[in-house]
Amino acid sequence: MIACLDLEGVLLPEIWIKFAEKTGVEDLKLTTRDIPDYDELMTKRLSILKENNYKLENIKEVISTLKPLDGAIDFHNWLKSEFQVIILSDTFYQFVSPLMKQLDYPTLFCHQLIIDSDDSIVGYKLRQPNGKQEAVKALQNLNFKVVAAGDSYNDIGMLKQADEGILFDPPKNVISDYPQFSVSTSYADFQNKLEACKVKFKA
Repeated sequence: MIACLDLEGVLLPEIWIKFAEKTGVEDLKLTTRDIPDYDELMTKRLSILKENNYKLENIKEVISTLKPLDGAIDFHNWLKSEFQVIILSDTFYQFVSPLMKQLDYPTLFCHQLIIDSDDSIVGYKLRQPNGKQEAVKALQNLNFKVVAAGDSYNDIGMLKQADEGILFDPPKNVISDYPQFSVSTSYADFQNKLEACKVKFKA
């Protein structure tokens, strides 16, 4: 049994929102909770960074102040004792690598930023299209049962693919658009649902 989790919004705060709060640029608060098309979202973000001459280092300064969500470390430690855990995220290694120590270095599949010689973010490289869903499918092809959890539109593919999909603390618009998934708004409830999945998978 494998648990595949999104990262931001499930274990970590949303990095772009924190950067938006630091800079005052409201449009940087938009995430995959708001815009389903990831390329559209990233194109908008990169345009804003270029317009304001924000560098990778500016974002890293904000990231260096971040900590996992309240209760996330204890929850993640419990989860590792019950499931094999893989983090499937649409963030970037250059962003989250400094935060991984706080989560005891989980297995993380995400993407790469393209950085020029001036430390400007000029693009990004996906590991593969629909990477979260494809990762779950690959695990299932290895005869694993998979439970997947996330909070945003970009998680829906893996939730549909998984043997069990759970929305964790999602916005109302995502709940409304995808009522077929159960919803947890706390780690305690999330743990209960995962324990139920474990029993179900063993049946």
